[in-house]
Amino acid sequence: MAGKDLAGRTQKMIKQLSGGGGVVAVGAVLFFGIKESFYNVEGGHKAVLFSRFGGVKPDIYGEGLHFRVPWFQWPIIYNIRSRPSKVGSPTGSKDLQMVNINLRVLTRPDATKLPQITQTLGVDYDEKVLPSIVNEVLKSVVAKFNASQLITQRSQVSLLIKRELEQRAKDFNIILDDVAITDLTFGREYTAAVERKQIAQQDAQRAQYIVERAKQDRQHKIVQAEGEAEIARTLGEAIAKNPGFLKLRRIRAAQTIAQTMAQSQNKIYLEADSLMLNVSEDPYKTPAEPTTDAATTSPS
Repeated sequence: MAGKDLAGRTQKMIKQLSGGGGVVAVGAVLFFGIKESFYNVEGGHKAVLFSRFGGVKPDIYGEGLHFRVPWFQWPIIYNIRSRPSKVGSPTGSKDLQMVNINLRVLTRPDATKLPQITQTLGVDYDEKVLPSIVNEVLKSVVAKFNASQLITQRSQVSLLIKRELEQRAKDFNIILDDVAITDLTFGREYTAAVERKQIAQQDAQRAQYIVERAKQDRQHKIVQAEGEAEIARTLGEAIAKNPGFLKLRRIRAAQTIAQTMAQSQNKIYLEADSLMLNVSEDPYKTPAEPTTDAATTSPS
């Protein structure tokens, strides 16, 4: 009885599959198989195939549509464009100063070595390799420079770090495109010492400026005194040679006073002599000496 029931069920299932439902099921299976038989590699990417029977294949597949055997093979796709990574490390300089350096590194995998990268590192190769080699190279390079040289020779330090990183990255089939120092800071003690030094230099420059300014002021006063002495000497000579010079100055002063009074809206009554407005008289004129007769009468 049990054997008859199993045979009846099998015949019933065959009849169902041979009907309309079976066609739909077979079509769905075929569509799924065709869809899973192809995979696409986007621009800037490459792929390697992993097989259940042979492991990672040595072939590298570029951009475009490719065929694979469903379930037996599946693609491992890599982004071969340069990607930035920020890595930092505290290290010591040649003069035993603590320095914190942060780098921005542009890396990409060697497209010809993707099967080896898949077997040894995996898709996250950069996260596994970069922190260790950057830390190692930073410590070896920074130890060759003093703290002050790290600031004044920053381009040289960056170039040396890039050269050594390129050599270390080649061991892991990684190509290094660029290295840039994004942040460079020192310890608190060194920073405080630098600030004190700058303040002392500023104070010294300020004191030097004050001294130079005092010298210039003294020289200015000397030149001004010499000029005033020269003016007094010139005036004395002019007055001695021509007493009319004082009268000319008096006339000009009278003109200035008269112009100021003319512009005033008030009525002013002033004495001409006290304000040097009486220019008709000449107080600087030398009085004439009395004349005597040149001829004298002789006694008779």
